[in-house]
Amino acid sequence: MGRESIEEGELSTPLVAKEEHHQLYGSGASSGDHACANTTGCDDGGERQSGSSSATGVVVLSTLVAVSGSYVFGTAVGYSSPAQSGITDDLGLTVAEYSLFGSILTIGAMIGAIVSGQIADYIGRRGTMGFSEIFCLAGWLAIAFSKGAWWLDLGRLLVGCGMGLLSYVVPIYIAEITPKNLRGGFTTIHQLMICCGVSLTYLIGAFVNWRTLALIGTIPCLVQLLGLFFIPESPRWLAKIGRKRECEAALQHLRGQNADITSEATEIREYTETLQRLSEARILDLFQWKYAHSLIVGVGLMVLQQFGGVNGIAFYASAIFITAGFSGSIGTIAMVIVQIPMTALGVILMDKSGRRPLLLVSAVGTCLGCLLVGLSFFLQDLQTWTKTTPILALVGVLLSIYIHGAIGLRVTIPTLYTS
Repeated sequence: MGRESIEEGELSTPLVAKEEHHQLYGSGASSGDHACANTTGCDDGGERQSGSSSATGVVVLSTLVAVSGSYVFGTAVGYSSPAQSGITDDLGLTVAEYSLFGSILTIGAMIGAIVSGQIADYIGRRGTMGFSEIFCLAGWLAIAFSKGAWWLDLGRLLVGCGMGLLSYVVPIYIAEITPKNLRGGFTTIHQLMICCGVSLTYLIGAFVNWRTLALIGTIPCLVQLLGLFFIPESPRWLAKIGRKRECEAALQHLRGQNADITSEATEIREYTETLQRLSEARILDLFQWKYAHSLIVGVGLMVLQQFGGVNGIAFYASAIFITAGFSGSIGTIAMVIVQIPMTALGVILMDKSGRRPLLLVSAVGTCLGCLLVGLSFFLQDLQTWTKTTPILALVGVLLSIYIHGAIGLRVTIPTLYTS
């Protein structure tokens, strides 16, 4: 955890002394960014004029190229559910072997996430997105042309590594190129595109075989790789590594040729110079009593989110429907119809209703959904209410995935880290 954590989040209790950083806040991705609190400059790292800035075509194009990586993230998450029956039948995989294939994605994502910050600082935001897409392309091709479990697992691991890199660099890049008044709305597109990737992969997977579905997964990778040649690098990263002229050129390109960027460029440079004077924060600095409450809440929410079991339901939704006696195709289509509107609703409600109410509703809904799925199989084993159990499974899956992922935990928890 280095200086990037200061740039990315809004620090209410920074790890460095307050008298050293002069009330600096990061360029956080949430829409509740702090306004300027004094007359000497803005807290957000140099965007005094951003309040009146509008989205130029370059900003929109750059965001669309960046969120192509978010779509790749979604396709990786959604792939294992519609592909399960085809892969197990064609390659003769056991349940244990396919479970390894499904879960190894998260191991790769963990590896990618660990090194994402260092890579993004070393080769830049654009370079990191391109680097991650190379991993994803290689992984999808390995899956598409695999003849056995080893190639499947290797491909899935590579896709996971790319996914871990993208999960960090995409929202960072979007937050660093957008004006302050538009930053919250633009960064939520990242989550919305992940949702679209999952949904469309479910939908397409209901009509094509697993090899074709893997090849389709390479399309957004290629779109982002090609699009990276037409978008500018992050001005903040350029300023951070001392390339001042290129920083100003990139900022001018993003804000428009007729825009006055003098004040914004100056404040970005001053902010970067202040950051460089600060001591490097260490991971051990977190383990102090004054950070105990924030650490327990943040890490606890993430741990509970993962142990809630919703990823298992998402990875094997199709198999759950079939086992429960419900049509896998109809269940998958129902999931697609519900997911995108629910995610859009979650994005809207996040700033209107607040994070805590959404977390409470999400936790209750996820618990109820898992309970209904478990109850469906329990009644099935008892051979009672056999006509009701498929409906219980469908409702349970929809509640688990969409109350959890769209309305609450998955949308809300990342924004809490930057608050």
